[in-house]
Amino acid sequence: MDKNPAHELDKDTEALCGHFTAAGAVFVTPATELAAKLADIRALVFDWDGVFNAGLKGHDLPNTFSEADSMGTNMLRYGLWRKAGRLPSSALVSGEDNPSAIQFAKREHFHNVYIGISDKRLALRHICSTHEIEPRQIACVFDDINDLGMAAMCGIRCLVHRPASPLLRQYAITQNLCDYTTGNDSSHYAVREVCELFLGLLGMFDSVVASRIAYDDSYREFLAQRQAETTRVFIQQAGEIAQREHDE
Repeated sequence: MDKNPAHELDKDTEALCGHFTAAGAVFVTPATELAAKLADIRALVFDWDGVFNAGLKGHDLPNTFSEADSMGTNMLRYGLWRKAGRLPSSALVSGEDNPSAIQFAKREHFHNVYIGISDKRLALRHICSTHEIEPRQIACVFDDINDLGMAAMCGIRCLVHRPASPLLRQYAITQNLCDYTTGNDSSHYAVREVCELFLGLLGMFDSVVASRIAYDDSYREFLAQRQAETTRVFIQQAGEIAQREHDE
């Protein structure tokens, strides 16, 4: 069940996978199948707590995020933009009211951020209806039990590794609720890991990085489109998704 299918891959893909499995990642779905699914991905959805940070809470203790993960999301969005000719829909979905999640989403010009969402399937359905996409066209990154309903709906599901949750990891695998489990946990840039994996499977990592280094016309066009997006904040009210008024 946890067997790495790298022996079935061509040498280039096997080498690519080796970078990730060496760090403890598991390809629940074979890498070749993930690459095929990625070709149809039009939206990226990230949980917040336990994905971009360790999920620590306390009085007046803010959540944090890392620039390494931020760069990863930007490069992945750029790669998908180069491939499809349009920005992928990008969203954060959190069960809590996280000001840091809103700050990150607005800074990175994600399309939507959903806060205080107890049933994250509602957010997925809202994303699909708003952006006219199907659930199979969404890739999500998540870490815990309250994310599993959302993960079940998505086309690609990446579970962030947490050593304290071996039974959850096994459950997600046996119930077909994840395609990949990260080698790194949320304190060690799991989001960056997933973003680099996706770009590698798409065969776009080198070209995307080279374009960003050159700050060429292609990257500047992407950046202009990204920066033109206004992030909308949504909440859950009476079992429905509603836009938060003072963020309009």
